Amino acid sequence: MLAQVKNELIVSCQALPDEPLHSSFIMSKMALAAMEGGAKGIRANTKEDIIAIKNEVALPVIGIVKRDYDDSDVFITATHKEIDELIESGCEMIAMDATHRKRPNGISLQELVHYAKDKAPNVELMADIATLEDAIQAEKLGFDCISTTLYGYTAETSDKKLYHDDFSFLKEVLNKISIPVIAEGNVLTPEMYKRCLALGAHSTVVGGAITRPRDITRRFVEFE
Repeated sequence: MLAQVKNELIVSCQALPDEPLHSSFIMSKMALAAMEGGAKGIRANTKEDIIAIKNEVALPVIGIVKRDYDDSDVFITATHKEIDELIESGCEMIAMDATHRKRPNGISLQELVHYAKDKAPNVELMADIATLEDAIQAEKLGFDCISTTLYGYTAETSDKKLYHDDFSFLKEVLNKISIPVIAEGNVLTPEMYKRCLALGAHSTVVGGAITRPRDITRRFVEFE
């Protein structure tokens, strides 16, 4: 998949249960709209959504499963259960939380990476990271690529945004990591998307700015 999305746009098509567009059918049509608009890859949540999307478009899919666990803050592809569901979905790449946070049931990130590689060696692995230390660890563990997905979404980075200081965090990761780095996280405009690529990102994931009309509407209404 990495070769197919080099210097291209990946669109995240997700809607959680509390969102108006929550539906595998709707997400499949959202993916179709993204493909017709020029996207070269899709990021999607849940086995059901991914299967529906793959029946609608011929684009490669980064798969995740978001699921809450009582004993951990990690919720993106957190355990073997989610890995199994994603392998069954047929997605080309699996993304998982690759932060240093404690995982459900005491599972280690290394264990989960080995499990995924053993069960589906042809499926690429993406590390969703929040810090430079996360990125360095993920590269050592054998991930195929890094994504800045969780920067700004963990306790230690909650006051940060990917685009602050001209994407300084993205620059830092690009400077230290040799595997492909994908920019993701509040990329809200075409200018920001192009800037990520110009800085050296392998590709860029854009989600809410394209596929979450409720949030887009709120930005207009609350703009001052």
